[in-house]
Amino acid sequence: MNYTVSQKEENLYEIKITLSAEEWNEANVRAYEKNKHKYSFGGFRKGHVPRRVLLNAYGEGLFYEEAFQDSFPRYYGEVLEKETQIVPVDVPDVDVESISEEGITYVALVPTKPVVVVETYKGIEVEKKAVRVTEKEIEEEIEKDRERVARMVSVSDRPAQNGDTVIIDYSGSVDGVKFDGGTAEKQSLELGSGRFIPGFEEQVVGMAIGEERDINVTFPAEYGEKSLAGKAAVFAIKLHEIQVKEIPALDDEFVKDVSEFDTVKEYKADVKARLKQKKEKQAETEWENALVQKICDGVTVSIPKAMIEAQIDEMVQEFSYRLMYQGLKLNDYLGYIGQSMEQFRESYTEPAERQVKTRLVFEALIKQEGLACTDEEFDAKVKEQAESVQKDFEEYKKGMPERQVEYIRNEIVIDKLFDMLRTYNPPKAKAKKDTAAE
Repeated sequence: MNYTVSQKEENLYEIKITLSAEEWNEANVRAYEKNKHKYSFGGFRKGHVPRRVLLNAYGEGLFYEEAFQDSFPRYYGEVLEKETQIVPVDVPDVDVESISEEGITYVALVPTKPVVVVETYKGIEVEKKAVRVTEKEIEEEIEKDRERVARMVSVSDRPAQNGDTVIIDYSGSVDGVKFDGGTAEKQSLELGSGRFIPGFEEQVVGMAIGEERDINVTFPAEYGEKSLAGKAAVFAIKLHEIQVKEIPALDDEFVKDVSEFDTVKEYKADVKARLKQKKEKQAETEWENALVQKICDGVTVSIPKAMIEAQIDEMVQEFSYRLMYQGLKLNDYLGYIGQSMEQFRESYTEPAERQVKTRLVFEALIKQEGLACTDEEFDAKVKEQAESVQKDFEEYKKGMPERQVEYIRNEIVIDKLFDMLRTYNPPKAKAKKDTAAE
């Protein structure tokens, strides 16, 4: 094999590969061996026709297509092993320049990963938000805890009112005919939640336990079930029970039930500490994102379309998986929002380009700084994981799939990268205008 490599333009290389008559003949022989079972001719049994007989009958080019499919990946791979500066990001566009018994020459245009050099990544000033926790935030967090342990208590001395949870039977009909999904027994409904058709919950307000009532509603014009959209309906209602939420008082007994502390004072201090830790983590993440954005903004790079499209594929697939967990299919979702797949993918173009650029910048910085994961660092991380699941280290490590190994090593290198960026770019404090809880 002979080959030449030339860069046609940024992120695009041309590889011209020429096979000798001997190499091309070997490829044709392999193609014959792979396909001879398809042929019968003259007095020969199917699959036993000599190659020369077939070529004489059908022409020298009989196995050229298969020989090309066999030989190109083989020799293309050899070239890439030698020319390490070429990192393909998509399948090459291949044309055959010449082909005969004397050999073949094919020309491959190869889209490649761009070479990125990050010049400015030290001494960058990025403000980091100061963290304070207000009394209001503490009270709101405590209220959430109280809501979590609240219990429902039945009341019987008054009619239903907004905010109550009622237990009802209902049966709906349109023009006197019941419809699918319009009937239920002992259904729980929080009045004022807006879960049911507009006007439904408002008409349940004022009903007493044991009372039966017909209520009139109209389905919204954009209702999901098209056969009911815009239709007037009647629901026969029977109210069985009225419940109210009983929220516990904020006292030492409540504290003992929901935490490891004995007093309200200790509990409030812990709530404040947890909120502060959460805010500090959020502030750190925001600072890191802003720093990375500034570094990326200072880098000019032409990103091949294939890389952006591949990133969009990943993002769309991830979104599709999230929908599946909610019981939805992506095509159905697109129908709901009135978008084609092309329009949906287009909406991901900009974020996909940002993600690809960030990844390229990270790779460049890691290479420029010579960051790597040592075996000792890898083992230490794996030991942590093994201990967390109470497994023997060696056994756990041996059973790890390659994908997990690669993930851990990458995670360690990325942590090193951000440690380096913090060292080179200490955050600048930014005051926050709110009242701190002391």
